[in-house]
Amino acid sequence: MRADEVCKAEFAMPLHNPSYPLGPYRFVDREYLIITYRTDREALERVVPPPLELVDPIVKYEFIRMPNSTGFGAYTESGQVIPVRFNGETGGFVHAMFLDDDPPIAGGRELWGFPKKLATPSLRVERDTLVGTLDYGPVRVATGTMGYKHRAACERTVTESLAEPGFLLKIIPHVNGSARICELVRYHLRDVRLKGAWTGPGALSLEPHALAPVADLPVLEVLSCIHLVADLTLSLGEVIYDYHRPPLALERNPWTA
Repeated sequence: MRADEVCKAEFAMPLHNPSYPLGPYRFVDREYLIITYRTDREALERVVPPPLELVDPIVKYEFIRMPNSTGFGAYTESGQVIPVRFNGETGGFVHAMFLDDDPPIAGGRELWGFPKKLATPSLRVERDTLVGTLDYGPVRVATGTMGYKHRAACERTVTESLAEPGFLLKIIPHVNGSARICELVRYHLRDVRLKGAWTGPGALSLEPHALAPVADLPVLEVLSCIHLVADLTLSLGEVIYDYHRPPLALERNPWTA
């Protein structure tokens, strides 16, 4: 190959057979169990990067099953999203994600900066209970349960929640081990078609683990549970804050204006 041919062919690694295709990334029948809980504010302050601002000492623990996703296949993920504010705009900072499929791990980290690691999450119905679990190796680190479809949830509220932006801390290392890219990224879910949303009694248990430290944000009180199914498109992101640029230049960044 010539050097110019490399530049024309480049998209992702490996060069001749990338781990994931170009988007758009459409998800059909994406199913969520979202358990919102109150946690320790000081614990949150240790993990939320500036210039994001904490809203309340709240965490949304998510189990998500994706049976039909463009380019990524069928997989399940689990993790924590923290409600935050950026320049007056509310959204969710994705703090941790664990999943069981290589293409969305590679694509999620490289394209957007999703904090994805390999593990074994699941979301299933056991008789009258919706059950979400997360295992890291042989160790169970999270268990969420909810009464299956006890009551219809407010679809307007759920739709508005899905329309809020997500925020990510994207870090890509240099060959010398330093952080070559360190950026705050914003993304949105588009073309959302909500197929159903329910609520009911719920519970969440988190266990300590050295490499899956979801229990570092302890469960003090479960506030609500939502089960939903939707079709949606995960759009690409935009850089809204570059940690490597001087503060004055950051203030002039049009994304933060």
